[in-house]
Amino acid sequence: MMDERIGVIVREAIVRSPYGRLLGIEVESVAPDRVCLRLPYRPEIVTVGDVVHGGAISSLVDVAATAAAWSGADPDVAARGTTVGFSVSFLSAARGAYLVAEACVLRRGKAICVCDVTVRGADGEPVAKALVTYKLG
Repeated sequence: MMDERIGVIVREAIVRSPYGRLLGIEVESVAPDRVCLRLPYRPEIVTVGDVVHGGAISSLVDVAATAAAWSGADPDVAARGTTVGFSVSFLSAARGAYLVAEACVLRRGKAICVCDVTVRGADGEPVAKALVTYKLG
């Protein structure tokens, strides 16, 4: 069971951060070591036509991995955190629809979390796959 303080950190401090709000990211679900976030489609996040910019997708990946890392953190120990490594592969164009990022912690150490993130389009097809290393503490 997830500590409610961690739920508040994930939902309010991470997803609803000023940058998260700018992007319009929404929480679909939060569980220990696993989150699902949605990036609504808006014309402000496209590159050409209706293709979602890779930077917007990468931002969704980073926010999702950060939320996953914090979702299993000990609120009495973790005081801050930062992304220390990030690798993303774009698999297909994300066109004209919302995106969903599923992030899960693959390995949690004392301070380092390695997270796997898959971003899918509204049709369920993957558009990006990422591996993110995050440091808590």
